[in-house]
Amino acid sequence: MPSLDPATVRAFLERRLPATLELLRELVGINSYTGNREGVNHQGRVTARHFESLGFTSAFVAHADPAMGDHLVMTRAGRTPRTLALISHLDTVFPPEEEARNGFRWLPEGDRIYGPGTNDIKGGTAMMHLVLSALREHDPEAFESVTWKLLWNATEETLSRHFAEVCQAHLDPAHTRAALVFEAEGRPRGPSALVVARKGRATFRIQVEGRGSHAGAKHARGANAITQLAQVVERIAQLTDYPRHLTFNVGTIRGGVAVNRVPHEASADLEMRAFTREVYQSGMSAVLALAGHGEVRSPADGHACQIRVDVLSESPPWPRNPRTDALFEVWSATARDLGLPLESEERGGLSDGNWICDQFPTLDGLGPHGDNDHCSERSADGSKLPEYVLISSFVPKALLNTAALSRLIRSSTP
Repeated sequence: MPSLDPATVRAFLERRLPATLELLRELVGINSYTGNREGVNHQGRVTARHFESLGFTSAFVAHADPAMGDHLVMTRAGRTPRTLALISHLDTVFPPEEEARNGFRWLPEGDRIYGPGTNDIKGGTAMMHLVLSALREHDPEAFESVTWKLLWNATEETLSRHFAEVCQAHLDPAHTRAALVFEAEGRPRGPSALVVARKGRATFRIQVEGRGSHAGAKHARGANAITQLAQVVERIAQLTDYPRHLTFNVGTIRGGVAVNRVPHEASADLEMRAFTREVYQSGMSAVLALAGHGEVRSPADGHACQIRVDVLSESPPWPRNPRTDALFEVWSATARDLGLPLESEERGGLSDGNWICDQFPTLDGLGPHGDNDHCSERSADGSKLPEYVLISSFVPKALLNTAALSRLIRSSTP
């Protein structure tokens, strides 16, 4: 491992850990629910202040939706235009009233720290600060040689397409060596794992128009939209194909007005996920093909239900690819040097990596480890526990990230 002494770097990280956790405590104490514009902007200002101490300059980018908070972009120019992008996000999924209702706040318990965003993703932001501090201290030549771009999405939890445009505006594909996403690491089988692929996701709304009628006096005249929707939902469930990693989930259903009326309308919202673009497109085609005349008809005159399919949103797949594999190999080789176990993970959930993997070499899962993301409840029997991060995961992961960044920078130096 070039240039860095692991024992010296580890000792530095251990000394810096209390300050890193204090930074995390400050971030967790700010409610930055996606819809809380003031909270997200406060989070951005506090984040900027901490990274400015490492020589970064701040720029806030107004969101395309004025109701949302501002994205944060921070820059530190290097001796060359070669660029490394580090990516996190400012928002969480927890409204202020939910945090208050569940008493969900910063709470250390042994090796765990519970709190909103501890793992997703404020812990990742704290990890970024710790890693950059260590690299500046122990490999200043590498740290100074590249241009750093740090980017925080204000609306990641709502799958913000606008942030992709921000990344494209601030990152030059010709010079960007890597886009590194500091979402929480995975441990699907025990050892640490970095994310090398993510499923894409499409959401749909199925709307069925039937014909209403009196359920007692004129039942035969009706065309039951709920019955038709039930058949469509069953057909959608059969589209799930686990060997192809293609899944469908009908999440909500609505329909009808009263039990004495044959329902004239019904609807369902669903999502589809797939790793590869080919499987993703085949799933899209299968759902869209459900539109048209339905099988449920009025017994009186044959009036058919009509099925409409609307695509509500799309987030592209991030398939495994050679550029991501090359980045993973840098971290994997570094882990072998350090004697740390490391695996790769293809994750079903989404991140900002989905939006940028086509433009830049992308690697994800560089944050610390925890669990129960998006959960705020705690039950007396322990069957429900809120989101937490593991304190013990910070130093080993920061050591790996610091050493891998040093290796990556030096490998790209002419």
